[in-house]
Amino acid sequence: MSSKPVDVTVEVFTRFGNKDVPGILEMLSDDILIEFYGPSVIPYAGTYRGLEEARRFFETVLGSVDIHQFEPEQFLNDGQMVTVTGNLHLTARSTGRDIVSAFAHVITVQDGKWLRFRDFMNTSAAEAAFKA
Repeated sequence: MSSKPVDVTVEVFTRFGNKDVPGILEMLSDDILIEFYGPSVIPYAGTYRGLEEARRFFETVLGSVDIHQFEPEQFLNDGQMVTVTGNLHLTARSTGRDIVSAFAHVITVQDGKWLRFRDFMNTSAAEAAFKA
């Protein structure tokens, strides 16, 4: 597999779509930093450091939502940074409410692995979906 940042990122997205958490972890640096911005009512909001916390992040995301649409539209590569834009449609399992939003993910790739992942989306939509 190519170690080009955009190719690494496409592969991680493919593994996420396949719900392959062990496969995703293979693509992450030991020093991975994940930042998902939003209030604590969103089960996976927060900052995660290292592979074990990354595992918890991805397992929490996949365990708390049903994914109906997770479509990247663009992969923009600038050196080690890849910005991915797209649209998503999820359902919060705890409430059955929908989350529909555009998203932007900003990823830093170093030595063929994700070093940093930042997620930007309409967190108010996610907050509303998870509020009891």
